[in-house]
Amino acid sequence: MRRHVVSAGLICLLGTVWFILWTAFRPGPVAIGYVFMPLSMAVGGLAAHSLRRRMTPAPAGRRFWLLLEICCYLFAAGFGVLLADAVRTAPELPAMPPLGAGLIGAGVLVAMWGVAQVPVGVSSWYERGKQWLDRTIAFLGCSTVLWHFGISPMFWAPDPWTPSALVVLLLACLFAAGAITKVSYIAGGPVDRRAMRLVASTGLMAAGVALLAVLGGYHGILPGQAVCMPVCGLLIALGARRQLAADGAPARTGGGSVWLPYLAVLAVDVPVADVLIRPWHWAPGVWEGRVVVLAAVVVTALVALRQFVVHRENARLLREKQESEALLRHEATHDPLTGLANRALFRYALDRALETGPATVLLADLDEFKTVNDSLGHDAGDGLLMAFARVLRDAAGDGAEVARLAGDEFAVLVPPGVMGEEVARRIADATAAPISEQRLLVKFSAGLATAPPNTSVSDVLRQADAALYAAKERGRANWVRYAWGMERPASAHARLGGDLRRALDAGEFRIVYQPIVSLGDGEIVGVEALVRWEHPERGLVSPADFIPAAERTGLIVPLGRWVLRETCRQAAAWIAEFGPDVLDKAAPNVSVRQLHDPDFVADVAAALADSGLPANRLVLELTESAVLRGQHVSQVLHELHDMGVRLALDDFGTGESSLSLLRAFPAAIVKLDKSFVDGIELDEPDTPAADARQAVARAVAQLADALGLDTVAEGIESQEQADRLLRLGYHVGQGYHLGRPMPPGQLTELLAARRVKAAA
Repeated sequence: MRRHVVSAGLICLLGTVWFILWTAFRPGPVAIGYVFMPLSMAVGGLAAHSLRRRMTPAPAGRRFWLLLEICCYLFAAGFGVLLADAVRTAPELPAMPPLGAGLIGAGVLVAMWGVAQVPVGVSSWYERGKQWLDRTIAFLGCSTVLWHFGISPMFWAPDPWTPSALVVLLLACLFAAGAITKVSYIAGGPVDRRAMRLVASTGLMAAGVALLAVLGGYHGILPGQAVCMPVCGLLIALGARRQLAADGAPARTGGGSVWLPYLAVLAVDVPVADVLIRPWHWAPGVWEGRVVVLAAVVVTALVALRQFVVHRENARLLREKQESEALLRHEATHDPLTGLANRALFRYALDRALETGPATVLLADLDEFKTVNDSLGHDAGDGLLMAFARVLRDAAGDGAEVARLAGDEFAVLVPPGVMGEEVARRIADATAAPISEQRLLVKFSAGLATAPPNTSVSDVLRQADAALYAAKERGRANWVRYAWGMERPASAHARLGGDLRRALDAGEFRIVYQPIVSLGDGEIVGVEALVRWEHPERGLVSPADFIPAAERTGLIVPLGRWVLRETCRQAAAWIAEFGPDVLDKAAPNVSVRQLHDPDFVADVAAALADSGLPANRLVLELTESAVLRGQHVSQVLHELHDMGVRLALDDFGTGESSLSLLRAFPAAIVKLDKSFVDGIELDEPDTPAADARQAVARAVAQLADALGLDTVAEGIESQEQADRLLRLGYHVGQGYHLGRPMPPGQLTELLAARRVKAAA
């Protein structure tokens, strides 16, 4: 592209230098001044052709540059005809021959068609209509100026120009006006905006030629041909080079020129002022003034129409803005799922109520809502929340403020004069039948609190939350009214969750190992890993206290991950020290929250890889309630089984689906629950109680044997129990009689003593 730009620039420079020399010295024939324009347009056509060969395929862009190339060749041919006529009429300047005018006029029409085909990036009919209105105003304003100061003086001159020359200049001015208004509204696309501006600027050269002809008359023709017109080829070559540089780059986007119609109004005022000042425009037979005034009237009318459209659009935008603000205010104060008030709006309503009198708050949440989410999916959970929200609205009645605070926790600001217990009773009656599309039968727990005027909103909510916690502690599916001191267990429970996070970071947890023993010879065949918390102030905290808190806060996941890794590390260390036969199994417990953790399988694999413990030595103990938690949990368990990790079904026999579980659950070990072991040695033979207790234990052993599963009896506390279980078919057990949970160092001493005994 550079050589085309340089060539066109040299032609323009030579034309300017020649005209200066010719003006001063008159060297050579005048026909030389007509050589530069056809040469320049030929170079412009070659630049467009070279661009089309190199640019990436874009139909609209390639079509535009093809039409522009044809325009350049038509211009070169038309001005070539004019050059031939100049040679024939020398030393006189030639008139525009009809053939040349036809070729040039055809070139202008082709260029106008190419510019018209360039997309402006507007798709909707409304926006397209607005743009056409703006472009029409700008086009009329620009055309009026070009007509008044360019074409009209040549038309009304004493020696009028030939019709062919007038037609060519008229078309060129129309192209200039149309191209300028079109390029001002191109928002981006297949034709680069800067390249389009350069091409549109060629129309100004025609306006320049017209201005030179008006100002210089006969002597203004030659500078237009030698100096002004050759610039068109240079502009086209520059536009092609700019298009090639922008080809493949992201399209530049931008809005239209909103100020262009107003500039057009100012522009049309100039010819109007001129025809009012100079009276010859109103002479008989001269309709120049009437044309200008008519154009001004049309432009003014179109501007008024545009203002009306803008006014309507502004009104629409203002209305949409108000609706959007109202929607944002609603979304900021309401729950998007249920449409109820959110926490912020509820606190505001409660604060207003406490300013005028006492207020009663009911906090409620759904019992076992997480089970619905885990087993039926989040869509079913969302449906249940929306159904329960409708139940609360109906039960609360008129004048109540119902809100969703978080998750499945809801709040009701009971209307004045209504008892909170009555609202809770209506909620219970409504949930006695199945609700939601899934027809789910749900229960709820609620806490009630009534506060006198001017009580802090936070205090009222804290009291209601303490009552809700007490209701759950009493067995759920009921409601409790707040009483003084009720928040103490709840706050202690909350503090326990914070202490758990700190204890996990501070390393206050310890693992103890309870031996799993062969009932035949008393040898240790495995260990169960149990976590303990050594609180720096409270001492040893029972797992029954902190495990539920860890489950509720989600800290059971990092805690369980640490127990898993530490168990694998310690078991691998024992095997390395005492040989591969020292332990058959190392068994940490796994929570249902861990099974729902997406990284749990990867955590198990990493723990085995880092410790070097064989996968078949790791036994993960799970309860029946953890196994019955949906498709995701089932997939996780099968992935662990495929890794070689063994799975133990803990507390077997206490659930409702124990037998069916053994078919779907990839278990390797069944652990008989302690409830079937307690007192098994005290039952008198041949009594119904003894027969039933022993029958269950014997049935579990026989069922496991038939399915190829190992059995472990839990909770053995005497030798008599061990002997009875051995006769019933159990070969492995654990309990305080066989070995209490102990630190890893103490168990290491037992294993070392066993090795010494075996060696002896």
